[in-house]
Amino acid sequence: MNLIFVLYVILLVSASVLCIALVVFLGRISKTVREIEIEIKDLTLEMKPLIASATNLSKKLNQLSESADNQLMVTRNIVSKVNNRVDTILDLEERIRRGFGGPVLNFVKGFSAVANGVSIFWGFYRRK
Repeated sequence: MNLIFVLYVILLVSASVLCIALVVFLGRISKTVREIEIEIKDLTLEMKPLIASATNLSKKLNQLSESADNQLMVTRNIVSKVNNRVDTILDLEERIRRGFGGPVLNFVKGFSAVANGVSIFWGFYRRK
């Protein structure tokens, strides 16, 4: 029994050492968990203003985008109106050219014929 008693004592000492080691390691683990918890709380406190700032930035960017869209629509309307006015002016110019083209051309031909007739008359009149 002496050997069994020695082995029994060694087993009890080993179990005691393991229990002490387990308590020490559990203490270290709980300390690390507390430190992580504190860091997460600090990070959370620092993230709240960042999230609020990002939300404000997002709202302002949305407003800016809407304003740019509105300005773009106004610009498109203005360009469309100017384009319509230019088309109207060009159509009017074309109608004026077509309207005056025929009568003016006839007038010029008639005036040219009268000028040729007067020139021929003076040519004959001088010869005599």
